[in-house]
Amino acid sequence: MGVKKMYKLERLINELCPNGVEYVKLNTICKIYDGTHSTPQYTDEGVKFVSVQNINDLYATDKYISQDDFEKYKVTPQVGDVLMTRIGSIGVCAIVDRDEPLAYYVSLALLHPDAKVINSKYLKYAVESLHGRKELRKRTLVNAVPIKINKEDIGKITIPIPPLPVQKEIVKILDNFTELTSKLIAELTAELAAREKQYEYYRNRLLNFGDNVEWKTLGNIGRVAMCKRILKSQTTSTGDVPFYKIGTFGKKADAFISKELFLEYKEKYSYPKKGSILISAAGTIGRTVIYDGKPAYYQDSNIVWLEHDETVVLNKYLLYCYQLKPWSVSYGGTISRLYNDDIQKAKIPVPSLSEQQRIVDILDCFDKICNDIREKLLAEINAKQKQYGYYRDRLLTFRKKEATKNE
Repeated sequence: MGVKKMYKLERLINELCPNGVEYVKLNTICKIYDGTHSTPQYTDEGVKFVSVQNINDLYATDKYISQDDFEKYKVTPQVGDVLMTRIGSIGVCAIVDRDEPLAYYVSLALLHPDAKVINSKYLKYAVESLHGRKELRKRTLVNAVPIKINKEDIGKITIPIPPLPVQKEIVKILDNFTELTSKLIAELTAELAAREKQYEYYRNRLLNFGDNVEWKTLGNIGRVAMCKRILKSQTTSTGDVPFYKIGTFGKKADAFISKELFLEYKEKYSYPKKGSILISAAGTIGRTVIYDGKPAYYQDSNIVWLEHDETVVLNKYLLYCYQLKPWSVSYGGTISRLYNDDIQKAKIPVPSLSEQQRIVDILDCFDKICNDIREKLLAEINAKQKQYGYYRDRLLTFRKKEATKNE
C-alpha cells in the first residue's frame, strides 16, 4: 500500500477521531430486509433474480422473474445498497452499483445504509472483516441446515464507524489493493490454465494412435465392477472405515461403516485392488481416483472400476485414457449418468505394454511438473488473498472510543 495514502489516513484518524471510534449496531445505521421467501416462477426474460450463488457477480445471473412478480416486492435494491449472504457462506457482500431492477431471494439480506453516516463500500469491507465475521458468527444458527443468520440478528452486530472522510480514505486504499490483488490472481489463474492446456495437448498427442494400433472396447478388456450396496442405516458419522458417496468421492468422507461389515463385504463381493482406477459414474462424470489399498468402501453404481488383466492394459495407462473421456454419457432426470454399458462400449487404443509404459512414464513426469506448478501458483494465490485480508483487517481495526460521563 502507498506510504502517502497510509500517512493521509493516519493524519485523518489523529485529527478526526483521536480518542478512538464508536462501535455501533448495524440496525442503527442501516435498514435491513430480506428477499422473497417463496420459490419464484422463473421466466426466460424480465427482471434479474439473484441468490447466494450470484453474490460474486450479481448481474451475471441467468434467472429472471416477470415484471408483475417483481412489483410485488415491497423493498427493492437501490444503487448504493449492499446485498449480504445470510444462508450457507454467511457475510459475503456485494454492492448494488447499477440502476436496474434486481430481485433477490431470502438467502440474501439487503442492507440500506444511511449515507450520512456510512459509506456503502466501507460497510461491505467492515462486514467482511475479521471483526465483522466474528460478530456474525456469534449470532449464526450453526445447527441449522444449512447454517443461517436471522435478519433481526444481522442488525445486532457491531462495526466501527469512524468519520466519513476516514471511511472514504480506507475505501480508496482497499479498492486499490483489491484491484491489484485481483489482477495478480487473474494472471496466476491464466498461467495455471495455460499449463493445464499444455499438459492436455501433449497427453492427447501421445494417445493419438489413429489406426496404427488396435482399438478395443473396455468391455473386451475387462468388466465393470462396483461395491455392494450400503444402506443409510448401516452408516454412521464416525467409525472405522470411510464410506465414499458420489458427493465425497476424491474428498473427505462424511460417513463410515463398521470394520466387521467392511471385512464381510470385501470378502463376499467385488472390491477394487490396489492401483485400480475408480470412476465417478454420476454427478461430475468421469472423475478418477487411484485406489491406494487402504480400507475404504464406495457407493455402488455411482463409483465403479474396471476389473481387467494388467498384462493387457496397465492401470496407469487406463487412467490417462479415461482423462480423454472415451464414453458417451446417458442423460436422465436432473443429472447425467455413466451406465455400465456406456463404459463397456468405450474404445481406447491398446499398444504394446512397453509402449503403454513409455507413455505412462512421460505423462507421469509431465503430470508431476504440472502439479508442482499448480501447487506453487495456488499457494501464491492463497498468499495474496491472505495478505489482502490481513491489510483489510488492520485498516478496519480501531481503538474503541470510551464513553464519557456526560454520554
